[in-house]
Amino acid sequence: MKPRLLLVVAGLALAAFSLVTAQTSTTSKETIAQIVAKDPEFSTLLTALKEADLDKTLGEKGPYTVFAPTNAAFAKVPKATLDALLKDKAQLTKVLTYHVVSGDVKAADVVKLKEAKTVEGSNIAIEVMGDKVVLNKTANVTKTDIVASNGVIHVIDTVLMPPMAK
Repeated sequence: MKPRLLLVVAGLALAAFSLVTAQTSTTSKETIAQIVAKDPEFSTLLTALKEADLDKTLGEKGPYTVFAPTNAAFAKVPKATLDALLKDKAQLTKVLTYHVVSGDVKAADVVKLKEAKTVEGSNIAIEVMGDKVVLNKTANVTKTDIVASNGVIHVIDTVLMPPMAK
């Protein structure tokens, strides 16, 4: 009985690894902006990018590395705070550019870093904790290396706030 259980567990682990690999190694001729626009998981991010007029920037040459918060990440931000951000273009731009690093920084490179300088100007702290990458001790990287024609996207589960935006 134990060998059969072990075989089932090993099969499930292999299937899960294959699914994660398939999700994290997507290569595209589309720009970061096009990928974000097509993925319903990023609809709040897309709205914010449009409000800050950054959607066009992420459609340009680059390269950029974007730590992209999902809708669930934005849902963690209090509604009043999010509404205020969406109405304050300067502050929204500051928050959004805090999620962007110049250059094409793949996951294999991210795990070697202790911090990364953002387009906003401040640094993001990077920690590897077991098999997880954590940014600023709050945001987990949940998917990596979604490759676009102008850079790469790493999906995160929490919106990052630059030091002055807290």
